[in-house]
Amino acid sequence: MVLAAAALVLAALVLAALAQPAKPRQEASVRSVYDFTVVLNDGRKKSLADYRGKVLLIVNTASKCGFTPQYAGLENLYEKYLARGFAILAFPANEFGAQEPGSDDQIREFCSTKYHVTFDLFAKSVVKGPGISPLYRFLTAESGFPGEITWNFNKFLVDRKGRVAARFESKVTPDSPKLTAAVENLLAEAP
Repeated sequence: MVLAAAALVLAALVLAALAQPAKPRQEASVRSVYDFTVVLNDGRKKSLADYRGKVLLIVNTASKCGFTPQYAGLENLYEKYLARGFAILAFPANEFGAQEPGSDDQIREFCSTKYHVTFDLFAKSVVKGPGISPLYRFLTAESGFPGEITWNFNKFLVDRKGRVAARFESKVTPDSPKLTAAVENLLAEAP
């Protein structure tokens, strides 16, 4: 009799628990690009929080692409706005036509000798498909500008608070009025 009563109480508790709505699982939400740590071209880790207060242009790059000459335009843009709190973050990637086959050392050598790049160059990264880096997963799925990277030299413009403010396709050159106006607007905002 005691066992039967205990079984009924247990059954009632189980049914009561099942009747309660499930609490949503709290996921750690990424609110900005500052929540990511990435690897520089020389192998050192770099927290993107180090760029707090700056306007960023995040670009996936390649050395053997029709858009590769944009490196020169990116360097010009970087030099023009650097003193106002602007930074470019280049992420070489090999997902499009295998147009970035080199090692990080080869990529660094190419960028410095051919285009005199002085902005931050990161380790070769996966920007699309299996193995996509956490940063690029965020940029293409959670940043407010969804969609896979379409080709080399896609650009994400990030405001001083680490939020993605705009996205530009490969054909939008670094010196295009559309891109430079967006950069200037964000630079005009207080940090």
